[in-house]
Amino acid sequence: MVGKDPRMPLSTAHVATSRPERYVKQLISHMSHKAAAELTDHGRGTIAFRHGTCTLVSAGDELILIAAAADNDAVAGVQDVITRHLLRFATQEELRIDWTEPVAGDALRIVDPSIDDYLRAHCTPADELLRELAATTREATGHAAGMQISADEGALLSMLVRLSGARRAIEIGVFTGYSSLCIARALPADGQLIACDVSREWTAIARTFWERAGVADRIDLRIGPALETLRALPAEPAYDFAFIDADKANYPAYYEEVVPRLNSGGLLVLDNVFLGGRVLDPAFQEESHLAMRRVNEAIAGDDRLDCVMLPVRDGVTLARKR
Repeated sequence: MVGKDPRMPLSTAHVATSRPERYVKQLISHMSHKAAAELTDHGRGTIAFRHGTCTLVSAGDELILIAAAADNDAVAGVQDVITRHLLRFATQEELRIDWTEPVAGDALRIVDPSIDDYLRAHCTPADELLRELAATTREATGHAAGMQISADEGALLSMLVRLSGARRAIEIGVFTGYSSLCIARALPADGQLIACDVSREWTAIARTFWERAGVADRIDLRIGPALETLRALPAEPAYDFAFIDADKANYPAYYEEVVPRLNSGGLLVLDNVFLGGRVLDPAFQEESHLAMRRVNEAIAGDDRLDCVMLPVRDGVTLARKR
């Protein structure tokens, strides 16, 4: 049908059972002879078939199944295999396995409106200058204003900088300077933020607000490709905090350049690690989607870092250098 999006690759099932962990282990053990099956921590397992994947999660009195594939037919194939084997293993109880209708990753509701409203009402509100910067950004940049972080994420950045005791910081992706302002304000008076961006037009707005906030002397704006800026910095550890919120295709390269330059105990923060749900969806295969999946996997397996991925806005990863 013309206009119909064929990408509907995510489907879930919540199976009521008194023995979810047992089923996870059985399925992983059995499927390991036919597919790449792995039992991870906290009662979680993954099975990678040639045509799709299934994640199995033991959660209290239910087994959660998540099927993903590149198209609807492939999802149905994953559902069929898992359902048949699970029913075969359930000799002591009758299981009901109802899969949801498949949905595309970008149709997932990352933040429910009611939760969004509640959390905004229970965060320290942005001050007048930050609110003015947000309004100016909307007026000056139109639809591009969506690149600006939200007020609650700005508050999180400020808190992380203060909690980490950072003195020297790096930001990749400035836009109109909201995140820079949140970071710089949280630095000590003699702190320094190297802010990397390619746009003189948008950072001109940033400069105005940095001056008004009295933190312009803490911010060293570097106009040009961020990778060139990073590679020009000394290679040894010297920075306590880094925030990456720029072109997604270069996230893996930014991460590789930043981590060696972080001090022990330094904090790396990455924004947009969900890409609107697209990283969960194997149907999305653009360069930015592949790059974000790659950096998410790399950070999770990097023995130089301790990390946590948070469902904040469009996904935020915090990684502390050991």
